[in-house]
Amino acid sequence: MVISLPAVPAVVIAAPASGSGKTTVATGLVGALRESGCTVAPFKVGPDYIDPGYHGLAAGRPGRNLDPVMVGAQRIAPLYRHGSSGCDLAVVEGVMGLFDGKIDAASHEPSAEGSTAQVAALLGAPVVLVVDARGHSQSLAAVLHGFSTYDSGVRIGGVILNRVGSPRHEHVLRQACERVGLPVLGAVPRMAELEVPSRHLGLIPAAEHGADAVDAVDAMTRLAARHLDLPAIRALASSAVDGPVWDPAAEAGPIPPGPRPTVAIAGGRAFTFGYAEHRELLNAAGADVITFDPLHDTLPPGTSGVVLPGGFPEEHAVALADNSVLLTQIRALATAGAPIHAECAGLLYLARSLDGHAMASVVGVDASFGSRLTLGYREAVAITDSTLFSAGERVVGHEFHRTSLAAAEADGFAPAWGWRPWDGDPAREGFVRGGVHASYLHTHPAGHPAAITRFVAAARTFSAHV
Repeated sequence: MVISLPAVPAVVIAAPASGSGKTTVATGLVGALRESGCTVAPFKVGPDYIDPGYHGLAAGRPGRNLDPVMVGAQRIAPLYRHGSSGCDLAVVEGVMGLFDGKIDAASHEPSAEGSTAQVAALLGAPVVLVVDARGHSQSLAAVLHGFSTYDSGVRIGGVILNRVGSPRHEHVLRQACERVGLPVLGAVPRMAELEVPSRHLGLIPAAEHGADAVDAVDAMTRLAARHLDLPAIRALASSAVDGPVWDPAAEAGPIPPGPRPTVAIAGGRAFTFGYAEHRELLNAAGADVITFDPLHDTLPPGTSGVVLPGGFPEEHAVALADNSVLLTQIRALATAGAPIHAECAGLLYLARSLDGHAMASVVGVDASFGSRLTLGYREAVAITDSTLFSAGERVVGHEFHRTSLAAAEADGFAPAWGWRPWDGDPAREGFVRGGVHASYLHTHPAGHPAAITRFVAAARTFSAHV
């Protein structure tokens, strides 16, 4: 890590509860600030993979995540400085309600770990509260008073009134805000046509939504430019972050001499979940990283390691099954011992089948989509040595899926992880054999850089022996 210039100022877009319109406001704000001449760094609190895609479209640069639970609170400031380097301003979209985060019955802190409030405090940045105005009148003052005084470490700098019903409604709400001394930084009328299409895990990823996603971002940008007070928001932005900048090269350590192995990362519409820091760490550890689309591509020549991230393969199972050449290549690499890192969607791709469609058959299990959502942080321990982790290493990961496996075990594979659910017996999850590490559990590479270095070392070794 290296010391650099003062931190880029930020505003944190939060809300009293989920569904208040944070993503529409945050994405539109990023786009409008960019159109006004700002270089904007977009961030999302928590393990969300979908909102950053829309942020990235609006900003013209990658959307990034700030998740104290996954990477540790001590890394938030360095990662923020890294992701905002060279920018004029940062917009940080929160998660759920302002004080919501990891559920911990033993905690007595006002703001949950991983909450928007915690991240705002770590950044020393002001919060702009987006309020869904439907159903609110004068009593909004009491709500705002409560949010403003609940945690002394969090500063609410203003309010954006969203889904306002009429000029009269706006007038009454502005009076309520004035009673508690909070400036109104925007008032957005109800415009149902701007609703971004939803899917079983939230918004449809921007990469899948194509031209419609671009149109939606453009519409949000116009909305923000028309109804938000951009100069006031810029004037409000600030950050108290100082100290080091996250440096992937320093995290990865010295690169051994010799050829750089080729690591292929699945992308395209079926594999959209990932972190920008993952590619940066792979590169810093000495890999040449190439993205391929499993819907129609084959593996890049000389591939000696494969990363299969999360996404929505169940939406594209037919096309994935039709690319039999790639499935054969993946199966051959796994048999030969190449390192393959598969998370969630990647696990499904390595399965024998997904909703009856043939997959790579690396792991002898069958997967199917269902109605039950599995969601939450997991404090896990590695049970088996793998190309990523040594047995006994502890991580905090996140599950986020509606698919399930017909069996929790597969012949020849050892479990990847163990953890204790809050309401059940100890669980074992995932599959490890040879170079394969496949699991439903998402981890953040910046939280475990040694795992990426270990993976690239395995790819280097594999490349030298083929």
